[in-house]
Amino acid sequence: MSRSACAACRVPVHTQFASFELVGPIVEGGLDPASDPAWAESGAKSPAEYARWAGHLCGMTCLRMALGADAPPLFALRDGALGYGAYTEDPDGAIRGLVYAPFADYVRDSHGLDATVHRHLSPEEIPELLDAGRSVMASVHYAIRHPGQPAPGRGGHLVLLTSRTADGRGVHFHNPSGTSAETRAAELPLAEFARFFAGRGVSLSAQA
Repeated sequence: MSRSACAACRVPVHTQFASFELVGPIVEGGLDPASDPAWAESGAKSPAEYARWAGHLCGMTCLRMALGADAPPLFALRDGALGYGAYTEDPDGAIRGLVYAPFADYVRDSHGLDATVHRHLSPEEIPELLDAGRSVMASVHYAIRHPGQPAPGRGGHLVLLTSRTADGRGVHFHNPSGTSAETRAAELPLAEFARFFAGRGVSLSAQA
C-alpha cells in the first residue's frame, strides 16, 4: 500500500448524521433527521436539537475525523466551537458558520492542533499542504458526492482532504455527507475536485 493510501486509511470516517445508512435519505430524500434512531450517539441533548444542528456540522465532522479515534462526540465539538464564536445564531434562529478564524482559535486552544486559515487557496497548493503532513478542510459544493454530473456551484460544504492518491494526481477526501462508502471515503483527480472547490479552507497539523 502506498504512503498516501495509508495516510487516508488512518483517518476515521464519520458523517454529520449518526446513521451512515440514513445520510442519503436525509440529505437527498427529505427524511426528518429527528427520526435517526442513533441521534444520541452524536451527543445532542434531544432529537430536536440533533435535527436542527446536524446538517450544519460538516466542519465539526471534519475536525472529529482529523482528531482521530479518541475525538469527542460531534456535539461536544459543536459546543466548543460555539463558545469561540465559530457558529452564531440569528434572533430568528438561523444558524451561521462555520466562521474560520474563531474556529482556528478553538482548534489551537482546545485540541492542540495548528490550524491555518486559507482564504485564497488554489487547487495546486493543496498537494503541497498534504505532502507537509497536513489535512485540509476544503470548502466544496455538496454535489461533490456526484462527481459524474456537472458541478452546480462551488462552496457551502466542507470535506476533509487527507492525502494524495497513489499516482500523485488526485486527492483522497472524507465527505461528512457522503451517501455511500465510496462517497464517504472518496478520491478524485485534482482537476475534477477543483470543479466543486471554492478556493478556501483550513489546514490542520497532524495529530501527535
